[in-house]
Amino acid sequence: MSVAGVSIFYPCYQDWGTMGSMVLLTIRTAERLEIDYDITLVDDGSAEHTQDLLAEIKKRFPEVRVLHHETNRGYGGALRSGFAAATKEWIFYTDGDAQYDVRELVLLLPHAGPEVDVVQGYKIDRHDPLHRIVIGRVYHWIVRLAFGLPLRDVDCDFRLIRRSVFEKVTLESDSGVICAEMMVKMTRAGCRFVEVPVHHYQRAHGKSQFFNFPRIARVVWQLGGLWWRLVVLRRGA
Repeated sequence: MSVAGVSIFYPCYQDWGTMGSMVLLTIRTAERLEIDYDITLVDDGSAEHTQDLLAEIKKRFPEVRVLHHETNRGYGGALRSGFAAATKEWIFYTDGDAQYDVRELVLLLPHAGPEVDVVQGYKIDRHDPLHRIVIGRVYHWIVRLAFGLPLRDVDCDFRLIRRSVFEKVTLESDSGVICAEMMVKMTRAGCRFVEVPVHHYQRAHGKSQFFNFPRIARVVWQLGGLWWRLVVLRRGA
């Protein structure tokens, strides 16, 4: 592989049913690929059951670092903590609910060359209930049109990012709109993207924290605020 090292992190909120298998698959994949890596789990104020699972992971795999948020900071807050904790040349992350296969990191790594800053996954096919697929597609097109993004899949959280990108891009969102903020700011900063197809799987454990009407309304409001700051006022870098 062409990368010097990869810091891997997963945001975790109540993901006690998936995090153990994700860590084991990650370690096996990284060792098979013979890459220099570290793993961080960002616990975003999960309940006791998840805390117990993370403690057991730490006991069995002492090389895994666990960062705890005392209170829930939101998806964006968890991502910002993960990015700040990274030490290697590249950063890989995906969600802790195992809807993406961490072994497909092997699909991203060959594209992480000197002429690329972000290797962005895009879903081959979305395996979710129909209402989630519809809402997800509407959200994707709103974000893409509102911010003028050329990407095929704005909210596919399966990404490999050069760590030096964050020397010129500062993220501020604590909510899920951080993905739109990140893609807009990276695009404006001149980051070079490669898009790679990855598989998406049905959620095997838990339920989405996004797909309920109060949260959707809040995200719409937050997205409008982000659009006002980044597009109308042209603030932020």
